Amino acid sequence: QVQLVESGGGSVQPGGSLRLSCVASGDDIYDIISVGWRRQFPRNDERELVAELNSDGIANYATFARGRFIVTSDTAKKMVYLQMNDLKPEDSANYRCFIVWGSGRFTSTGQGTRVAVSP
Repeated sequence: QVQLVESGGGSVQPGGSLRLSCVASGDDIYDIISVGWRRQFPRNDERELVAELNSDGIANYATFARGRFIVTSDTAKKMVYLQMNDLKPEDSANYRCFIVWGSGRFTSTGQGTRVAVSP
């Protein structure tokens, strides 16, 4: 069974930075297509893609994340990271990492780590 556990969230002031980490466990993961992060807003349960990194190392960012966030991964350690800079109050959400694997047949998602940005 594949499990993803995120960490690194917390409370910061506007303009601050956070680095989120995600570790995958389970020996069943194979043929990874992409890894990345989505965020979910508690007020309305809306979910949106933040950033995705494919197996060729090409990253795709949501418009709001471009220039501020950087997604990286360490395949050997089964880790995915999200460096978030210049955080804004509207970035407050639950950030959940995901892995698309099995040649695209499976998607595993973590429970998330909460980020709160306020003065």
